[in-house]
Amino acid sequence: MRTVKRAVALAALLPCMAMAAPAAPASPASAHASTRARAKAQVAMALTKVDPKTVTAGSRIAISGLAMNRSGHQLPGLTVRLRYSAQPVTSRSQLDQFAAGAANALPNIGEEKRLPGAATPGVKQSWTFATTARKLALRAPAGTPGVYPVGVEVLNSARQVVGGITTFVTFMPKERHFNPVAVGWVMPLAGEIHRTNDRTFLNDDLGKAVAPGGRLSRLVDAASGTATPLTWAIDPALLDDVRQMASGDYTVRAPGDTKGVRKKKSAAAAAWLAALKKAAEKDPYFTLPYADPDVVALVRRKTPRDIGVAFDERNTGVATQVLGRAANAHVAWPPSGAAGPGTVDQLAKSALKDGGAFLMSSSQFQNPATGALPNATTTLPTHYGAKRTLLYDEKINQIVSEGSRSASGGLLAEQRFLAETAMIAAEAPNRQRTLVVAPDRNWDPADGVAKNLLKYTKRASWLNDVPLGKIESAEPQGRVFNGYSDDYQQYELGDAHLSEVQAISRQAAAFQAVLVGPTKISYERALLRLQSAAWRTSPRQARAARRQLEDELASDMGRVRIVTTKSKRVLMGGSSGRLPVLVENRLSDQSVKVRLVATSENSAKLRLGTLAAEDAVIELAPGERAQRWIPAQAAGNGNFHVQLELRIPGSNGRTYGSGESITVNVNGYGRLALLITGGGLAVLFVGVGVRAIRARRRRKAEAAGDGSTGMGSAGAGEPGSGLPGPGFPGAGIPAAELPGVSGPGQPAGPGISAGPAAGASAGPAAEAPGTAGSGSAAGTAAPQATGPAESTGPAESTGAGGLPEPAADGQAGWRAEHRRRDGD
Repeated sequence: MRTVKRAVALAALLPCMAMAAPAAPASPASAHASTRARAKAQVAMALTKVDPKTVTAGSRIAISGLAMNRSGHQLPGLTVRLRYSAQPVTSRSQLDQFAAGAANALPNIGEEKRLPGAATPGVKQSWTFATTARKLALRAPAGTPGVYPVGVEVLNSARQVVGGITTFVTFMPKERHFNPVAVGWVMPLAGEIHRTNDRTFLNDDLGKAVAPGGRLSRLVDAASGTATPLTWAIDPALLDDVRQMASGDYTVRAPGDTKGVRKKKSAAAAAWLAALKKAAEKDPYFTLPYADPDVVALVRRKTPRDIGVAFDERNTGVATQVLGRAANAHVAWPPSGAAGPGTVDQLAKSALKDGGAFLMSSSQFQNPATGALPNATTTLPTHYGAKRTLLYDEKINQIVSEGSRSASGGLLAEQRFLAETAMIAAEAPNRQRTLVVAPDRNWDPADGVAKNLLKYTKRASWLNDVPLGKIESAEPQGRVFNGYSDDYQQYELGDAHLSEVQAISRQAAAFQAVLVGPTKISYERALLRLQSAAWRTSPRQARAARRQLEDELASDMGRVRIVTTKSKRVLMGGSSGRLPVLVENRLSDQSVKVRLVATSENSAKLRLGTLAAEDAVIELAPGERAQRWIPAQAAGNGNFHVQLELRIPGSNGRTYGSGESITVNVNGYGRLALLITGGGLAVLFVGVGVRAIRARRRRKAEAAGDGSTGMGSAGAGEPGSGLPGPGFPGAGIPAAELPGVSGPGQPAGPGISAGPAAGASAGPAAEAPGTAGSGSAAGTAAPQATGPAESTGPAESTGAGGLPEPAADGQAGWRAEHRRRDGD
């Protein structure tokens, strides 16, 4: 975890250190002191060459570099001179002190040269010192490698030091009396998170990383160009991302953007995968958990389930698919090489159940109690038994990881790497020492640096490159585990971030639970990506990615929904009816199954029935809709709220989404009013029909007779001819032949015919979305349909003599009535 802290501090100072990246410090305090001193230097210094890498008694030594005036003003009279020590470094801690100190701390002064070109601000001038091992009085210790500090300092016209740089040369004696250090390398292929869901990339940085000259391309090239044994540490999520880019077009949408950019299938991604497969074909590899989640933070929050998911074959198997072979190494590597007992137990359970070893930082363990110099192999107790543990050297890890990001820093890192490993060989020449080198997961060395370090590992006479498995099988040392410091918690993923991720996880689980058939949408890997330790140093980007995934999940869940009207209102005209509910699945390629539940907020006033089990559970194919009708019974008029929910079938009431709330407007007399109106219209239509029939019959009668119109009074007091009249004799038209007439010569009143008319119009209303049907209003409408009868029919009309019309009997009276109407 100290590595992370130093990385953050150095990254903040990187712009002012670009010309002279410092060697890795021994502690945070010395790191800050060294970088402050370099930041204040008026002349920046950078190394470009140190040759040879291994110095012997007869070697000619060349040290070259660049100087640049960054003071902002003229610096006349600049000179540069060589500083060195003729005494070898005696320990790794002393080597640390020289690396963190200034060049003028070295006791011996060598050749001096002028730097006229560097007097002008922003101008770079090269410099070179050529010397020999004899001039520097370098002498080999008794048969072991010797490490000597060499520096270059810049003086102004007042002979004040205004810049400098320190490095190391390694002297190898002709006679050698030591055991070479066994070195095992771990090559990490991991890093940033590039996707939120499985379909969208956050940026196109991965395309640059796998392109020629990119970070990942340089690492694979370095492995391809050396025979040094490697063990690969691979994040399956990285291979998953690259495979996605190589398999077809993909979308890039930065957090906050509303639209994505369509990218074509990446030829560079496909070439990188092929190059990796070839470079790693003879090397063992192990997989990190998918997306390298912050296992320490997950255990601390008591959510270890996701650790098992990340280690599951369905996720880590991506590496098997890409490389064409299963992982043949079993290593558990916590982020930054630090973990507490709880995390260690979880890793042992998930990654080491079939054997293997932990890979951790040496800073997590104490040195052997016996006073012996530390080696790389020890054991760590867990609830699943003692597990082998490989300790990578924390100091060398810092040198390799942090100091190699620029060309000048890379050269300093190479020289320091050789010096550190030579000191390890010289500390106990009669013992077999072991060393593990495991750069940080996002190792980003300058071009050629990784290849050089691997090459020096193989060629340096004090080193012996071996497979990691050989170091794992070495006799373990007894070393005390320091545990996990509470101070490290500040570098983990925060509680707020993980709480939000867990909330998204619960929603994703609900979404996953309604999918049926072949599952084509999954948020499992997306959630693992959000829990990645890669977000530790990028909290702002983590927040943006989290929000984007949350929006994407909400959009997908919203495609399975209850459809309502814009007003969210339903009219129920009557005391009972059925509420229409429409459910749809707008997912393009995924079937779903949900259960529909409706709940009245005022069950005393509006009671809802339940759907049959086969109707309540709804399965929808992509793009399909289904409608259901909820029985309802109202105890009064008014507006009542109903909550409509989709639930997960067989989940004891777990809801899906937020549901919908609608308002049911109950108007119990609305249907009754419609029935009354319909009854009145029916009576009116019957009356019109009766009159039409009478007129038709009258015309037929006149056409069959002598043309008499039948006009004249038929009452008493008016003499007749004593002959039958011209009309039809008898009591009039039979009632059976005159619809609407209840007796001879009399039409039925409207009150009589309204009953069947009202009954005919009392059927259920047409069922349409937004309108509830009625079941009981029709039965009460008929008795009230008699009111309008007073103003219709001939029963109350008067004849020519002022007598009421019922006094006129026979057909003549009816004909007279029709004549009067015809003559109007």
